[in-house]
Amino acid sequence: MRDIIVFGEDFGGLPSSTQHLITGLCKNYRVLWVNSIGLRQPRLCKKDLARVFRKLFGSKGTVKFSDDAFSSNIITVNLRTIPAPQSVVVRWFAKTLMVWQLKLLFRHHKISNPILWTSLPTAADLCGSLGERSVVYYCGDDFSSLAGVDHKVVEQHERKLVEKSDVIFAASDKLLQKFPSHKTYLMPHGVDYDLFATPTYRATDLPNNARPTAGFYGSLSEWLDYDLLKSLCLAKPEWNFVFVGPLELSSFPLDDLPNVYRLGPKPHSTLPSYIQHWDISLLPFINNEQIKNCSPLKLMEYLSSGTPVLASRFNAVEPLSHVINIYDNADEAITVFETLSNKKEQQQAVAKQHRWSSRVNLLRGYLEAL
Repeated sequence: MRDIIVFGEDFGGLPSSTQHLITGLCKNYRVLWVNSIGLRQPRLCKKDLARVFRKLFGSKGTVKFSDDAFSSNIITVNLRTIPAPQSVVVRWFAKTLMVWQLKLLFRHHKISNPILWTSLPTAADLCGSLGERSVVYYCGDDFSSLAGVDHKVVEQHERKLVEKSDVIFAASDKLLQKFPSHKTYLMPHGVDYDLFATPTYRATDLPNNARPTAGFYGSLSEWLDYDLLKSLCLAKPEWNFVFVGPLELSSFPLDDLPNVYRLGPKPHSTLPSYIQHWDISLLPFINNEQIKNCSPLKLMEYLSSGTPVLASRFNAVEPLSHVINIYDNADEAITVFETLSNKKEQQQAVAKQHRWSSRVNLLRGYLEAL
């Protein structure tokens, strides 16, 4: 059985594409999953300083062995490190510290010649220091436009990572164009179709007032179009507007509206109990470079549920205009509430073509050739 060391986000919670792909490989590979080493240099504020302290000295910075996780061929580990270091000296220190910890883990678990897989450009400095047989870069985002990262630092890391990578997987056609064509392949997001298409119970915390409901799940961040959402909420007072997910703003701009319900984050496995029981699924993004280049995982999950989708116009939804409702302004968005049509069968037919199992089979072929 071959070994893979993965540098990604923190394992668990709402699964990323990397989590879906890597867990699909577990029958054939042992996986050492390194929780996030960061994409942003800490700032001089209480929250970020606490984060650095935890990474270097706290419980989140310790190397942990999980026999339960290993029974499914995945070990998760938190490394002591400094997130997204910028200076040469600090980068050397962070690299040396992580390599030392990882080599201890390799010896403990008899890991040798692993494939090094990273979805974080900041792992570039580690390439070539871990005895890896090959380097795989999975790019699921345009880090040059992604909010909340140090763009200059991450771009430097990404250039180095592209040079060192044996193969690159890009989650969208737009990202595919960024990298050398001779070693870059398209690996679009997939979907756990059965989870979202199989009828399930109604979430108990959904509003139960006999009104129709429009819903969104995901991070409540600056990339949502709150001006448009407010216009919708005010224009449709007879509708409930439900938001499921973590709040990443200091306050939620719509909390004072009487038909808005913010329910907080939910486990990924429970999301069908929300989406299947509201009447419109929302993708209300602002128009910026990050959104133009994004390919949201929830899009295929929305389609799998069969619930009508209302989305702002961006690259990822354009090819799906025959099964979803795309708006260019608030008036067009409001009109959709009056003209809903049932395209459940067409939506689900599209989603079935994008199951994670097919992505994993494709990925396995690429990795076996390395």
